[in-house]
Amino acid sequence: MAELATIARPYAEALFRVAQTGDLSAWSDLVAELAYVGAHPDVQALAHNPKISAAVKAEIVLSALKSPVTAEAKNFIATLADYERLTVLPEIAFQFHALKNAYDGAADAEVTSAFDLSAAQLSELAATLEHKFGRKLRPTVKVDPTLIGGVRIVVGDQVLDTSVRAKLQKMHVALTA
Repeated sequence: MAELATIARPYAEALFRVAQTGDLSAWSDLVAELAYVGAHPDVQALAHNPKISAAVKAEIVLSALKSPVTAEAKNFIATLADYERLTVLPEIAFQFHALKNAYDGAADAEVTSAFDLSAAQLSELAATLEHKFGRKLRPTVKVDPTLIGGVRIVVGDQVLDTSVRAKLQKMHVALTA
């Protein structure tokens, strides 16, 4: 949803600027937790309830957090509650994570494999991909038996599909053309 991304962007950028002046790793953990809390259906319902004040909404969200909460974080949540933006927390976190990746010169890599990958295989694959893409990658692995064999890697908007399923699909297209 473009509108949601547009609303979240200035909040994510402001939060990232604050995080850069402090402990970026701790802020990243807090933002991830805020996204999890903000995506919960009960919090979504709370955010849309006009009978509950913004201060109470902010306090409820803050009470659900396990991470230490700084004064800046409390102000951030209070601001979101005041402007009725608590429902945007997951998108803010997504954009914050993208800003952090850009700052670190890194990217998320979604690796889908037909079979489980060992730690050694994943490490070797990550090193090869980092060389190919020219940046540090943070791989997450999914298993999809329908690939038959090989892997499918998504880094940003780039897709590298070396799966047997993809090769069979290419052969099918070539034979039926």
